[in-house]
Amino acid sequence: MEQEKLFSMPFAKVYPLLVNKALRKGRTRAEVEAAVCWLTGYDGQALARLLEEGADCRKFFGDAPAIGERTALVTGSVCGVRVESIHDPLLQRIRCLDKLVDELARGKPLEKVLRN
Repeated sequence: MEQEKLFSMPFAKVYPLLVNKALRKGRTRAEVEAAVCWLTGYDGQALARLLEEGADCRKFFGDAPAIGERTALVTGSVCGVRVESIHDPLLQRIRCLDKLVDELARGKPLEKVLRN
């Protein structure tokens, strides 16, 4: 039931939380946007449009143009759960994004966060 609540939550509510997590650690909104765009394949304009439209997490990640193979590059733990062991594809994508922002917040260079 908790997952369904998260899936139906507007991404516009989740995004500021991710940005604030990064800002508190001296990172920038642009770096968070870069991580979101890298993971999903959206460009800055599409991201802004989806945030404005109030797309829920299911639509935001479900309609992402280039998310497939990129999630496999993100490994490690978020909240004590290994990202690569999550079976639900939508939950895995959400946790991958959280992991990328965690890495930014811990001071990892953006190039490494984006697996370049």
